[in-house]
Amino acid sequence: MAKVIGLGNALVDIMTPIENDHIIEELGFPKGSMQLVDAGKSNEVVQLTSHIQSTLASGGSAANTIHGIARLGMETAFLGKVGNDHFGEIFVNDLIKSKINPRMFYSNTNTGRAVAMVTPDSERTFATYLGAAVELSPDEITPEIFSGYQLLHIEGYLVFNESLIEKAVKTAKDAGLLISLDLASFNVVEAKKDFLTKIVKSYVDILFANEEEAFAFTGSKDPEEALQFMGSMVDVSVVKVGKNGSFILKNRQKTKVDIIKANPIDTTGAGDYYASGFLFGFLNGLTLKQSGQIGALLAGKVIEVMGAKIPEQTWDLILNEVEKIKDR
Repeated sequence: MAKVIGLGNALVDIMTPIENDHIIEELGFPKGSMQLVDAGKSNEVVQLTSHIQSTLASGGSAANTIHGIARLGMETAFLGKVGNDHFGEIFVNDLIKSKINPRMFYSNTNTGRAVAMVTPDSERTFATYLGAAVELSPDEITPEIFSGYQLLHIEGYLVFNESLIEKAVKTAKDAGLLISLDLASFNVVEAKKDFLTKIVKSYVDILFANEEEAFAFTGSKDPEEALQFMGSMVDVSVVKVGKNGSFILKNRQKTKVDIIKANPIDTTGAGDYYASGFLFGFLNGLTLKQSGQIGALLAGKVIEVMGAKIPEQTWDLILNEVEKIKDR
């Protein structure tokens, strides 16, 4: 069976349900965006939300995807950097608990954290302090890290560290790995469109985007047109369109996948877990339809809980459903 390694920002998510948009507006954040903040701004966000009951969980887009793939039964690893602190312990112990091989580096800087402010409409707005995560350097990326793996999955949030991404994708390609990239956030795409385009054209095999990210990347408001544009650069392109499901394109053949019925509470991790399910199916030789259906299954289950962790008892149901999808 194929083995997958993820590369991303090692963060601890602070999941914070808020009653309305007032705090987001006070902070001046676009609703639904991911805002990079410094330690001072992060502390301000924590103070503004200190009266609200929050929960902690290891997070980061690529790490979420790797967690999902591992729970589906594939061998995985995660590459990132954390601090020598309590949050760093939380992050690494969570990897080990999920049987993910931690390929971690350590720093004296605090572990990164992302305050996820979740409004009643299930939308989430992130204030992300990268901390130690951003200190992962190109010099720490070696061919040995990718030995034995078949796919490298990268989150778009890493594009602010251009030299790191360039070293990682080149080293992985030279080692014979496929590369998948999740564009991650529309404002990240807007800020780094030219660099992303260069990396996608040169190195990426599988490209994931939601509707807003696809528009930011391609300039096309129509998701299916964006799908075609993305598909001209990569082998497999995927555009997720919320309640309308997802579109997948390979070899000019388009596949439509519907969502599953769900009771959404928080959309955090939906795109990350869709990628988990899709990559699991794709790497195991399933059809694009089947792969997308497994992605939709995981996405539908994670939005029914607060945060990007699917409850233990739900995984038995998921694994049973995956077997049914395989038999279709």
